[in-house]
Amino acid sequence: MALYEMPFMDLIWKAQLVHRIHFDANQIQRSALFSIKTGGCSEDCKYCSQSARHDTTVEREPLKPLAEVLAAARQAKTQGASRFCMGAAWRSPKDKDLEAVAEMVREVKALGLETCLTLGILKDGQAERLKEAGLDFYNHNLDTDAEFYPAIVSTHTHDDRLATLDQVRAAGIKICSGGIVGMGETRRNRAGLLVQFANMPKPPESVPINHLVAIPGSPLGDLPSLDHFEFVRTIAVARILLPSSHIRLSAGRQSMSDEMQTLCFLAGANSVFYGDNLLTTDNAKPDQDDGLFQKLDLKAV
Repeated sequence: MALYEMPFMDLIWKAQLVHRIHFDANQIQRSALFSIKTGGCSEDCKYCSQSARHDTTVEREPLKPLAEVLAAARQAKTQGASRFCMGAAWRSPKDKDLEAVAEMVREVKALGLETCLTLGILKDGQAERLKEAGLDFYNHNLDTDAEFYPAIVSTHTHDDRLATLDQVRAAGIKICSGGIVGMGETRRNRAGLLVQFANMPKPPESVPINHLVAIPGSPLGDLPSLDHFEFVRTIAVARILLPSSHIRLSAGRQSMSDEMQTLCFLAGANSVFYGDNLLTTDNAKPDQDDGLFQKLDLKAV
C-alpha cells in the first residue's frame, strides 16, 4: 500500500530503476492467444464472456481440430509472436480431451514457438502429462485477492486456483498467473493480489495484468472503467514486487491510447498479447503495435 500511495512520478521512477536491473528496458515480448475451445463453461466468473450462466453473445463450440490450431500458430509466428497460448473454456479438462491438447502442444513446439495452455483447474497427474508433451507455461490467473474473490466467483475457490498452480510448479512447468483490475475491487485488493504473487516460493515467470473488458450480458457488463493512472500504478507496483517476472499488458489494450501504453512500459510492463483477438474479445491490431514499438524504439522478441 505504501508503494501505491507514493507520488506518481516517484513510483514510476522506482519501477523503471527496478526494471532496468533485471531486463533490457527497450525489449518487448510478444505472445499470441488463441481459443481452442470456446463457450459453454460451467463456472460463474462474473467477468467472463464464456460462462454458460451469462447471457452473452458467445456460442458454445467444440474443441478445435489440430489443423486449425496449427494454422493459427503459424500465422502468429509469421506476425512475430514468440509464444503461442491456447485457451479452453473448461472448469477442468477431461482426460479424454487432454491427449488431443497434448498433441497440440507437441506440434506447436515443433514450429519453434514457446507453448502455453489455460485449461482451468487441473486434476492429479494432468500437469505431469502436459509436461511430458513439452508444455512451457501454464496460465491460471488468480484474478483478484482471496478477500475479494468470493464476490467474483462462487463455483470454485481461491484455494482451488492455488492448488492448480502448485501442481504446475511441481511438474516443472513455468507459471503464467495474473489478475484483472477494474472489477469493483479496492486498491487494497489489488495490492493484496500482487503481494500474494511476491510471497510465492517462486513468483510466476509471467504475470498478465488485465484491464477489465466489460462484457454486455455479464454481471460486470455495466461497470465503469478503472482510472487509467490507477492501472499504471498497478503495473508499477507489480514490477517492483516481482522484479524478475515478465509483466504483460493483456486484456483491455484495444481501448488504451498509445500514451497510456507507453506509461505502462515505462512502469515496467515488458510483454503484450499480440494479434487481433484475445479468446473472445478484441485486441490492439498488430500494425498498431508495430507502429507504437517503432515510435518507442522497442525491439520485439
